[in-house]
Amino acid sequence: MRLLVLGGTEFVGRAVVEGALGRGWEVTVFHRGRHEAPDGVKALHGDRTAEGGLAALEGDGKWDAVVDTWSGAPGAVRDTARLLRDRVGRYVYVSSCSVYAWAPPAGYTEDAPVVAASPDAGEGGEGGYAEDKRGGELAVLDAFGPERSVLARAGLIIGRYENVGRLPWWLNRTARGGPVLAPGPRDLPLQCIDVRDLANWLLHAAEGDFGGPYNLISPSGHATMGTLLEACAAVTGGGADLRWTDPDLILTHGIEPWTQLPVWVPPGSDLHDALHSADVSRALATGLRCRPVEETVADAWAWLRSLGGVAPLRPDRAGKGVDPEVEARVLAARDGVPGTTP
Repeated sequence: MRLLVLGGTEFVGRAVVEGALGRGWEVTVFHRGRHEAPDGVKALHGDRTAEGGLAALEGDGKWDAVVDTWSGAPGAVRDTARLLRDRVGRYVYVSSCSVYAWAPPAGYTEDAPVVAASPDAGEGGEGGYAEDKRGGELAVLDAFGPERSVLARAGLIIGRYENVGRLPWWLNRTARGGPVLAPGPRDLPLQCIDVRDLANWLLHAAEGDFGGPYNLISPSGHATMGTLLEACAAVTGGGADLRWTDPDLILTHGIEPWTQLPVWVPPGSDLHDALHSADVSRALATGLRCRPVEETVADAWAWLRSLGGVAPLRPDRAGKGVDPEVEARVLAARDGVPGTTP
């Protein structure tokens, strides 16, 4: 297989490149040059947001498939897809479950309504992340058609190379030890996917003959808040004491789900239905396999330790984690310390 990866130096793109090289594929990486490309690839440089930024992709180069992880304005996807449509067999676009119109019901499938969007939206437009991703989908469909377009609607992605900061925050927090605010309930079902499992499926799609949208995430309950945080505490060995805390008490103290307590959203909420209850039967039927969360956590911790505990975070993503003083205040209220809000 001859594979073109747009990006390929960070998180999902890097995992895709490593997976393809492991299969013995010929890999070309097109990126801006801000990070070193993995060894063993042909590197092309260009900025998709700049005039003439696709020049390195012009010419007679051909590939069996392209994998695109772009998450900005969809105009970049539109221009790239149009340039490549006669020289690439299949376009695999890493989209997001965020494209579904709010709020998708629990158990939503790929047929659920999506947000209104345009493939022609440019930088600085009024659209947000959901509209950008949906616009990217439309751009791919316009250039490649439904049979040659794979729309991988990913959910929560975790593992090595994570540059968003969710799992790295929990790993560093449990490594610090002591009482840890563990948002309950302990058996709260989660949906997440190891970046390597996502990459494996993307490569499978690149060489396959299927197209259209797929919810790309583990089955709901493949992991729970308990299995995730207990794995973090075990692998870091920091003596973390997980203090499982009622969701109402957490919310009463103004803590923001998902950001201040990464991954967690309260049970029974629209957020939980949207983020942790998608139907993934279509992806499973095409070969999606998800490893145990304990394996993901251990691999991410080994990678994070190799970096001295500091993950390389994207500048366009909000910071994650709760302030230690706020955490202590909630734990004190949980334990009935005098002078704190019960």
